[in-house]
Amino acid sequence: MLNIMAIAQMWLRIQAMRVLLFRSCVGLISFAFSIVFAVGQVAANSSPLADRVKAIAAQHHGDVALFAENLKTHETVALAPDTPVQTASVIKLAILYEALEQVREGKAHFEDKIALTKDDQVPGSGVLLMFDASLSLTLKDVLTMMIVMSDNSGANLAMDYVGIDNVNRRLATLGLKDTYLYKKVFRPAPAGVNMPADQKKFGLGKTTAREMAELMTKIATCDVAEPGAPARADDAALCGVALKMLHWQFYRNAVPRYLDAMPGATGDSIANKTGSLDAVRNDIAAISTKNGMVVIACFTFNNKDHSWGAEQEGELTIAKIAREIVTSWSPDGLTNWPSPPKAIELPPATR
Repeated sequence: MLNIMAIAQMWLRIQAMRVLLFRSCVGLISFAFSIVFAVGQVAANSSPLADRVKAIAAQHHGDVALFAENLKTHETVALAPDTPVQTASVIKLAILYEALEQVREGKAHFEDKIALTKDDQVPGSGVLLMFDASLSLTLKDVLTMMIVMSDNSGANLAMDYVGIDNVNRRLATLGLKDTYLYKKVFRPAPAGVNMPADQKKFGLGKTTAREMAELMTKIATCDVAEPGAPARADDAALCGVALKMLHWQFYRNAVPRYLDAMPGATGDSIANKTGSLDAVRNDIAAISTKNGMVVIACFTFNNKDHSWGAEQEGELTIAKIAREIVTSWSPDGLTNWPSPPKAIELPPATR
């Protein structure tokens, strides 16, 4: 009996030693991977391109947050990419994405009728404020005005239709933990709704450069299926509607400013959405280049230049950064957008 007990104790010690050895190996492997990742990050942020981008940002009279990626080569450049910032109107990309998902799920349809009343008309960007109300629009009309003209009245109609809570739930599902839509434009929070404590700081919405780049990447690559679910045959047509709106972006003083004149540029080479406040200029763009799709999310904030003219410093800073990135990654210039959107294939590592 004693021999059996001794053998059992010895066996238990051996198993315990095996577990400790396994955990040690896992720890060493994890440590090694973290070192490799850190070295890669340092290398990515100390490249000649990164140095040139930092130099441009250093000349800006304000702060800059940036995340850019070549989806073909996985090259990146970043400045404070995880710093929460005011979205201004770039949060309208999140509203567009939720609308696409609801259309895909059959909960909404682009031809659904939406009434614009006088009470719906709010100031700021857009033209719906100038129209005689009441006016019958479609969901597609409202989304188009929201994206192309950054129409605030259209944005509010879209928020009412798809639901602010639904937008935020979708963002959470996507893992975008620092991106949030607080309320409608130029409207107080509804009675009984308690705003998050940071709403006063961020206003309409908050995000980070990295997260907004991820959202634009999903639209640009037509990645609209639920995580783990397969794509559908009609996804390309759905994304095509959204991309057409983004190609028609009216405001072109930031990312497209110099890129529109690059070799190979066409009317659909760039899909972008801007956002502006007195001390804020933002632009989120996907650019079809001859060396792959490039996504740029650039935010300038705490800007000293509060002007609204063509030479606004925040927009110029974004334009210079975008030109530096694109000419570095694709010196041969731009090209037309891949058609259909599903033709944009990402390497397996990014799927």
